[in-house]
Amino acid sequence: MANSILHKAENRGHANHGWLDSYHTFSFGSYYNPQAMNFGALRVLNDDTVSGGMGFGRHPHDNMEIISIPLEGDLEHQDSMGNKAIIRKGDIQAMSAGTGIYHSEKNAHENERVKFLQIWIYPNQKNVEPRYDQLTLNLADRHNRLQQVLSPNADDEGIWIYQNAWFHMGKFDQGKSVTYNLKDTAQSGVYTFVLSGDVTIDGQKLGTRDGLGSWDISSLEITADTEAEFLLMEIPMTF
Repeated sequence: MANSILHKAENRGHANHGWLDSYHTFSFGSYYNPQAMNFGALRVLNDDTVSGGMGFGRHPHDNMEIISIPLEGDLEHQDSMGNKAIIRKGDIQAMSAGTGIYHSEKNAHENERVKFLQIWIYPNQKNVEPRYDQLTLNLADRHNRLQQVLSPNADDEGIWIYQNAWFHMGKFDQGKSVTYNLKDTAQSGVYTFVLSGDVTIDGQKLGTRDGLGSWDISSLEITADTEAEFLLMEIPMTF
């Protein structure tokens, strides 16, 4: 029997630090909600806006897959592996923190804001050698279809991480529909996060920045009620 959980945008945790305005779908920092700790292996989904010239100072991570998806502006990344890069809208970045890394992220510009999704996923292998991956995607490949942007396989479409997870992004015209068939119907659920517009998923209506977790399913039917953009994350429900 299909199950689902709806997280409305207005019910998310919120922390405004001045330089950082952050909305938390799941418990994070000072926001604690025992009913919103994670969705399977998906631990963090933060919707962050960083003011011009500001950012996250050097800080550590270990044994976590960390994915960044810029939505607006340019984000400058530096890490203890020697990587220094700019990630922009249309890019996706992943780090396997493994045995431990330090990194910083800051707005690359003084007079423009940066908006990006910060996503943490529990890995299926611990204490791996830390790694960094970044890819520029073709935005045309998500127009009225699902573009795979992440998978468990280095030779598949998108970037890869140490987890049986698949991410797809879509930008759909009003009235267009798509069916998403799960890769692993035995183990996975799907968390859908609406970036803009209104969609209906298996009869459930969602608006901008709403999230819907669905499990015990083999597929999802998604219809764009307006022009809409969204992120689908197929995630193991046990890990």
